[in-house]
Formats: sequence, C-alpha cells, structure tokens
Amino acid sequence: MYAIGVDIGGTKIAAGVVDEEGTILARAKRRTEALDASEIDRAVADLYLELSAEHPVGALGVAAAGFISSDRRTALFAPNVAWRDYPLRDRVAELIGDPTLPVVVENDANAAGWAEFRFGAGRDVEDMLLLTVGTGLGGALVVDGRLVRGAWGVAAEVGHMRVVPEGHLCGCGLRGCWEQYASGSALVREARAVASTQPDRAARLLELAGGKAARVDGPSVTQAAREGDALAGALLADLGRWVGAGSASVAALLDPALVVLGGGVADAGPLLLEPAREAFLANLSGRGYRPEARLELASMGNDAGIVGAADLARI
Repeated sequence: MYAIGVDIGGTKIAAGVVDEEGTILARAKRRTEALDASEIDRAVADLYLELSAEHPVGALGVAAAGFISSDRRTALFAPNVAWRDYPLRDRVAELIGDPTLPVVVENDANAAGWAEFRFGAGRDVEDMLLLTVGTGLGGALVVDGRLVRGAWGVAAEVGHMRVVPEGHLCGCGLRGCWEQYASGSALVREARAVASTQPDRAARLLELAGGKAARVDGPSVTQAAREGDALAGALLADLGRWVGAGSASVAALLDPALVVLGGGVADAGPLLLEPAREAFLANLSGRGYRPEARLELASMGNDAGIVGAADLARI
C-alpha cells in the first residue's frame, strides 16, 4: 500500500508518496506559515490531495517537530510553530474530507528514527537510538522493534537530559541540557566565542564569515575542518565527545545495539563520528564485560521524515 508522508519543517513542508520498501515515488512541497496553524493544516491537506490524485494512497502520516500526543492526534507543544494542544490530525482530516483515510501525526525525530530503523542504518537491529544533531538535539528510540512514545507521547526527548548542573540555559527553561553541548547551536556558540576572542586562531572561520564573528555558522565550521583547519577540527571533535559521552549514559539505561547520528551536523561525517565513538567507549559503564553498541551515520538523509511518517501511518 502506498502512503503519503509529510514533513513539516520550519521553512517548508515536504511531502512524498512512499511505497512499502521506503522508496519515494513522487514529491511536492509548500512554504511553512509558522505563525498560522490553519495555513499549515491547509498546506498539508493540499499536498495530500495533489499527490493522491496521481497515485493510489491508503494512509497519510504527518511528521512535526514538538510534543505529539501518544494517540498521534494532537500537537501538544511546538517550539517554532503556533501549536499549543492543537488538534492537528483532526483539522487535516476534516480538510481532506475522507473519513475512511487513516491520518496520524508523529514527532519528526520519531519519524526519522523509524525510517532509519526500517530502511536505513538500523535495519539489522531491534534496539536503536537515533540522535538528530541539528539546531537542537532530537532523539528517537526503538526497543524490541517498537517505537517508544511513552505514556503521553513525549518519550525520547534525550536532548533535554540534564548533563551539566546549572550549565547553559536551554530553550526549555532548564539549565545544562544535553543539547546545549551536543548540537549545531552549541557548535556555533563555541565557534563564535573563539572568533570574537581569538581572531588569529579563528582566521579561516572569520574569512568564511566575511570577517564577522556573528556570522560564523555550522556549515562553515565543517568546511574549514575538512580543509584541515585546526580550530574547526577541534570544535567538531569537542561536539563529538559530548555526543558520545551522552550516548553512553543512554546506553546505561536502554542498552541499544546501535546509535545512529543524523541531522545537519552529521554531514561532518568522520570528523564528528570518530570522536563520538571514542567518547562513547570511554564512558560506557562496564566496558570490557558487555557487548558494545555501534555508532553509525544516518543513511536516509532529508527524506527520513517523509519516509518514516508514511510508513508509520500504515501501522
């Protein structure tokens, strides 16, 4: 059965028709009107109607950032979209006007994690942790082949485990959350701080940023590191160590066979992955007396949210 997956991002809404092997057969997209929930509803419905007109579709899955209720109907909270206890599933279904169509809403990291589990880096395991290392740090957990949503749908928000008491202030309102040290935002914060205080050391980063420390961004750090810039390489390695050390704490609780690193920062590849692997093993409890989880890069890329949402809509 074909299903449509829709991935609601901060600037665009991407959709695709997905077959049972995880292949996207057709695509479409719209702009995201982040401050107008009703326009997002209409865009999702329009994407479904556009794509289903050309393909036989049996389900619709919507991937959205934020807290999604365990019944896969309500957007409880989203940091960048105007959703507060918002009946996203029902609003979209009403606009589509087909009461027989299964429509579900999933957290975007859960959707991406499921895509990696079913069709990507995790297809050979039953227990997996996905980390989306982007602006923040998202997570998805698969245990015994099942996606873990929790009692209220907000499980696997691993980026908000507190790792540094009274550390950096997080957008969630607490201090010291893991994503404040293991995310693209953390990488940029540290890079800009060095560029401001040690411009000679950050010469290449400043060159890529037009001479302004405030314009240093994550892709420029990755580019400079690939060119062999010592500072950029050290910044990515430090980020990787935070990723690996935190993953070891998760492993103490859940014992995954695999940790998959996705998100925009994971484009740095081995520059992030190798330090993460080293830190994971250095911080793994009982090392030497237990099997060791693998750390691998995600393989589904930007399609993961679409594919995962579509596949989960069939379940």
